[in-house]
Amino acid sequence: MFCNQCEQVSKGGGCTKIGTCGKKPDVAALQDLLIYSLKGLSLYAVEGRKAGIADAETDEFSVSALFSTLTNVNFDAEKFASLIQESVGLREKLREQVKAAGGQTGFADEAASFTPGETIEEMVKQGEAVTIMPNEVDADISSLGQTTLYGLKGIAAYAYHAQVLGHKDEAVYTYVYEALASMLRKDLSMEEWVAIVLKCGEVNLKVMELLDAANTGRYGHPVPTEVPLGAKKGKAILVSGHDLNDLEDILKQSEGKGINVYTHGEMLPTHAYPELKKYSHFYGHYGTAWQNQHKEFAEFPGAVIMTTNCLKKPHDSYRENIFTCGLVGWPGVTHINDHDYTPAIERTLALPGFPEDLPGRTVMTGFARNAVMGVADKVIDGVKSGAIRHFFLVAGCDGAKPGRNYYTEFVEKVPEDCVVMTLACGKFRFFDREMGDIGGIPRLLDIGQCNDAYSAIQIALALSKAFGVGVNELPLSMVLSWYEQKAVSILLTLLYLGIKDIRLGPTLPSFLTPNVLDFLVKNYDIKPITTPDEDLAAILNKEAVGA
Repeated sequence: MFCNQCEQVSKGGGCTKIGTCGKKPDVAALQDLLIYSLKGLSLYAVEGRKAGIADAETDEFSVSALFSTLTNVNFDAEKFASLIQESVGLREKLREQVKAAGGQTGFADEAASFTPGETIEEMVKQGEAVTIMPNEVDADISSLGQTTLYGLKGIAAYAYHAQVLGHKDEAVYTYVYEALASMLRKDLSMEEWVAIVLKCGEVNLKVMELLDAANTGRYGHPVPTEVPLGAKKGKAILVSGHDLNDLEDILKQSEGKGINVYTHGEMLPTHAYPELKKYSHFYGHYGTAWQNQHKEFAEFPGAVIMTTNCLKKPHDSYRENIFTCGLVGWPGVTHINDHDYTPAIERTLALPGFPEDLPGRTVMTGFARNAVMGVADKVIDGVKSGAIRHFFLVAGCDGAKPGRNYYTEFVEKVPEDCVVMTLACGKFRFFDREMGDIGGIPRLLDIGQCNDAYSAIQIALALSKAFGVGVNELPLSMVLSWYEQKAVSILLTLLYLGIKDIRLGPTLPSFLTPNVLDFLVKNYDIKPITTPDEDLAAILNKEAVGA
């Protein structure tokens, strides 16, 4: 196997024996074969659109299948074998439609015509033959192709969540097909690949806007909300992942059963949505970021439901208590089908729950774009008066790899006349810090999930408009951490928007070649994090010089 799509790759720039995430070589090969099949399907989808043929089933399947290959989503070989068969079936269906419409069907690339093996073992061998590895002959183009693929996986994740709530955009599916089909070409130049990469950032912005509209349209705009970190006596169920629709179903189905619902990881910001807040048994938040689930899930006295990515190999201590749903899967773990959470609810009722109330601190969340811009006048006055010196967006993924304590130390050392905005699970390095406020504006503003990056972008654009300057001229600095492919797609969106001087860590992506990295440094001034003291000094001194 070879996999370099996440930040925690093994030494040498890729995982070659087993994934750091726990992905085994057979699953890695099947994921590669699934992507290969999607490239072949995309050839016909592109031709189909030229002839006015667009198939909703194929569109929804394609982004779902791509999402399933994102880090820490699914580890079940049988599931991927099924997806490969479905992908090829849809490919053949499209081929016939395109042929009937007089479109091109005679593609030379084997991805357009291969037949999957009859057994998983045969498919694994096919996958090993198409494993996605860097191209040593043209390493830079290979690097840009991989960057696009990983950005596509991020797009697919956001598009999946949006389409579950009925929000779709034809332009998104069109780009996904065009980009996947481009990966089969050998004649594209580096300049053409750079355009494809930046287009990925543009399309991801559209997808994040779709998802924002889907979530706020169904559940209302988040409002600042105090969330308990303690526990209430009684039965308890824990919901992790990202999906609001799954959480809503769980709240509905567990209502009136004497069960309190807790969130874990990136589900924390869901407490701020009005249509979810209305459930009286939606109590509080338990635990921290995804990489700590082995300890936290083992100690939780109820069932745990994983709704999206960030699943780790379940320990035997809680294997009977954990359930997966949607695209998530692990061999031997009970999977929820058709949104019927009865098995998880029954398991929760059979478990002891919390024997007594456990007092705990509270944290604030819900500072999405509407909430922040609702006090824009105070923010603007604070900046103009000098009360607010600088804004820092410290956001992104958390992880277990050494070096992420940088983000804790950075936030702790941010001067008291500065505001920290945050989103995604990286916030769990500092989310419970008491930082006070500046003129009523909290110094720590939790914007939401990684899925809510659109809100952070809109806040920056609104402040830019209010001050009459470009985003790069604002007293705003972005200090980002990355782990998986949604972070890649967000970074590409920031590049598309022309945002510069981004600090990225804890390490730079291994799939970026020196030439590609040099391009990003020269054109966007991207730089790796160093130390909190050095980076804070560089940012604030630069601001003082330019003042």
